[in-house]
Amino acid sequence: SNTPIQVGDTLYSCTPFNKIYAINAETGEERWSYDSKATSPAWQRCRGVAYYESETAVEECRTRIVMSTIDARLIEVDAETGTPCPQFGDNGQLDLRIGMGEVKPGFYYTTSQPTVTEGLVILGGFVADNVEVGEPSGVVRAFSAETGDLVWAWDLGNPANTGAAPPEGYTRGTPNMWSNPAVDEDLGMIYLPIGNSTPDFWGGQRTEAADAYNTSVAALDIRTGREVWHQQLVHHDLWDYDNASQPALYDFQDGTGGTTPAVIQMTKTGQIFVMDRRTGEMLIDVEERPVPAGKAEGERYSPTQPFAVGMPMIGSTTLTEADMWGATPIDQMLCRIAFRELRYDGPFTPPGEDASLLWPGFYGGMNWGSASIDPARDYLIFNDIRVAQRIQLIPREQTQSYVDGGGHSGFSGQTGTPYGVTKVNFMSPLGIPCQKPPFGTMTAVDLKTRQIAWQVPLGTVQDTGPLGIKMGLPIPVGMPTLGGPVTTSGGVVFFAGTQDFYLRAMDVETGKELWKARLPVGANATPMSYVSPESGDQFVVISAGGARDSADVGDYVIAYKLKK
Repeated sequence: SNTPIQVGDTLYSCTPFNKIYAINAETGEERWSYDSKATSPAWQRCRGVAYYESETAVEECRTRIVMSTIDARLIEVDAETGTPCPQFGDNGQLDLRIGMGEVKPGFYYTTSQPTVTEGLVILGGFVADNVEVGEPSGVVRAFSAETGDLVWAWDLGNPANTGAAPPEGYTRGTPNMWSNPAVDEDLGMIYLPIGNSTPDFWGGQRTEAADAYNTSVAALDIRTGREVWHQQLVHHDLWDYDNASQPALYDFQDGTGGTTPAVIQMTKTGQIFVMDRRTGEMLIDVEERPVPAGKAEGERYSPTQPFAVGMPMIGSTTLTEADMWGATPIDQMLCRIAFRELRYDGPFTPPGEDASLLWPGFYGGMNWGSASIDPARDYLIFNDIRVAQRIQLIPREQTQSYVDGGGHSGFSGQTGTPYGVTKVNFMSPLGIPCQKPPFGTMTAVDLKTRQIAWQVPLGTVQDTGPLGIKMGLPIPVGMPTLGGPVTTSGGVVFFAGTQDFYLRAMDVETGKELWKARLPVGANATPMSYVSPESGDQFVVISAGGARDSADVGDYVIAYKLKK
């Protein structure tokens, strides 16, 4: 899931175990590597590194690569040599667990790259999903990029504390930001995509602060970390609809020759919210619509949820029995029977002791790949996932017979609540999503008209298929995707996050496939493009580590040169 960065004639890339590679941008030759020796009993991820130019260093560590790790460290190394920077923290690293209270192994770490801006390194963190209440804090912190000193902290459970944690640590169990923020240095603001308090499928114990901020966008002052505004996009989130996408920044034409600075948040619900970057005011029509209530003892339910009716809703049409689909008539029949057996009242159907259907699912909609914007055409370009889930709360006295796998699939204990939860993809006996395809698309929305300009299915069943058997057929069904697109000024969209093993180029005007290249394994990363300063040639680079749920894995960084 790593996207390299390019600085001058060097690319910088990281591995899931937080090893950094510096690569010649023209030839791919390794210049140096640095091994953080990071380990984690949970996910191994590194979505990228950041870059910083020191204002004080003269020779050593004048330029630096910044990386956060899966064992909760923040590291800076010299961008020229890969040696740790002695000016930063303790010989080049900080322990991010300081101030967090008890941190069990695998319960707090960082998977997304740090944000470096205005001399600060800003980051949130990932906490273990659905395991227990009172997990480590969702505090967002800013450290000096020069020294590693803490500059500010935003603890939404204790906003009066703006610095180091009290003896008991930052407020536990608050919503966290595990993805990337967006930055507007001109306005001096940073925009945080906020998740929801874990456990995700039970909220009876959540605090007032958690309910106020879960699944929201929060705008902070970069230099002080103080909140300017926040907008909540799901009330009392019981569906793991945390905001995973990095917000996108765009300037709307206001009709009088000026522009309105906007921040666009893509969501797992398939909705697109557009807010004024300065005030948080919605710039599109949003309706609070009634949603169903549940019956789980001790839970509370929001009577309404916001619907972004002023923008297209992607893949979120209410399902019916007629939408059930199968590779065979028997498959379809069994999916229709399963659909009838589930409680489903449309969007935001709440979990309960009976099995319910979650659609859109908690993978999305739009996940962490986020969106690309083509400013020449005012197109918002993004991929989505269309897989539903079967959700069921398990009363505490019955959970002893289940094995807690945590995470996103299977049973999670949700210790400290009255219920565990089972959550599995709503699939046919052949292992195919029960609803009709496509199961993933690429969409372009015209931001001037706020209508879909084009939408195409993404990916084939060449490298996947029923019961895990590769079909080997280039049938463009449209499969679930991860990662995001990159759009060039030449009018080409590059994307690789499909379940078949290709990097594709698409026409930004129509979505038509222009070119594709076979990869050795799948890729969940967002591609990147640069012009090599040595030759002046343009390259497109993709990290290929394997598609999600594929047994084929690798550790490739692959570059393609564009023909002149």
